[in-house]
Amino acid sequence: MELSLHRLRMLRELQRRGTVTAAAAALHYTASAVSQQLAQLERDVGAKLFERLGRRVQLTELGVVLTEHAEEILKSVERATMALEEAQEGVTARLTAGVWASVASGLLPFALSALAREHPGIEVRTKELAPEETAGAVRDGALDFSFVIDYSDYPMPWDPALTRVVIAVERLHAAVPGGTVPASTVSLTELAEHPWILAGPRSHFGRAVRLACQRHGFEPKINHEVGEQATALAMVAAGLGVTLVSDLGLSLRPNGVDIVALTEPPMRTVSIAHRTASTRPSLQLVIDAVRAAAAAQGLGAAAPLP
Repeated sequence: MELSLHRLRMLRELQRRGTVTAAAAALHYTASAVSQQLAQLERDVGAKLFERLGRRVQLTELGVVLTEHAEEILKSVERATMALEEAQEGVTARLTAGVWASVASGLLPFALSALAREHPGIEVRTKELAPEETAGAVRDGALDFSFVIDYSDYPMPWDPALTRVVIAVERLHAAVPGGTVPASTVSLTELAEHPWILAGPRSHFGRAVRLACQRHGFEPKINHEVGEQATALAMVAAGLGVTLVSDLGLSLRPNGVDIVALTEPPMRTVSIAHRTASTRPSLQLVIDAVRAAAAAQGLGAAAPLP
C-alpha cells in the first residue's frame, strides 16, 4: 500500500470540516477534485473510509484510524523538512504564503527581491486570500505562513496552535476625493456626514472601521460596500464617498484621491503567522526579510508576540 500525503491531507480536512465542499474550500480545490482524490485514497487502501449522511460525510472506523495516523504522518513530514533544512549549508526551500492586496503590493515586492538576492534557494509562492481566512489556512496546513492583522479597535481572536511575529505597525488615514478636505488633518467625527465606501461588516477591516466610527459617536453612512481596497479608492477618486486606508494601502492610491491624516488614527498591526511547531530556518529568513522591508518603509515593529 502506498499512501499519498496529498490525499491524507484531504482526508484530514474532511474529518475536520464534515463536508467535501468545506474541505475543498479550506484546501483551495474544487469539490469534485477532492472527491476524486478521496475515492482514489479508498482504492489505495482497499477499504471504505467514509460514508455520506445527507450533505455531511462521516468517517468509517477505518477512516478514523487512518486519519489519526495521517495527523502523525504529516507532523513527521514537517519535522523531517525542518531537520533537512537545518542540516544544509545553504537553505533551499519552497514556501507558500497567504497574502492580501496591500501586503502583496506594498511590502512583498521589496522583501522578496532582497530575499532572492541574499538567499536564492528560497522560493516563496503566494495565494491571495481574505485576511480573515489566512490564519485558518496556516493552521490547516494549506499554507506555510500567512500575513494577519489586528486593529486597535478590533483585535483578532488568536489560535494557540499558531505563533505570530509582528512585522509592521500602520496608521489608518482618511482617503477623500481631491479637494474635499482642505485641512492637513481631520477627525473621524468630521467625516460623519460624508457618504462612505467600506468593506462589509463581516470583514475584519469593515468591522474595525465601523467600531472606530462608533467610538467617535456616529454610524457611517455606507453608500457603497466593496471588498477590495483598490476598488474603494477608485470610487473615492470618482467622488462617490470617503474611506480609510492603511500605510501599505497607499501604494494602491489612484489620481484624484487626497490622503488626509486622522487626528486619532486607528492603528493596524501586521504579523506573520505560522504553526508553532514549524519554525523552519527558511521561514525565519523570510520573516527577517519582510521585517527589514517594513522597517525601510518606516513601519518597523517590535518583538514577536507570544
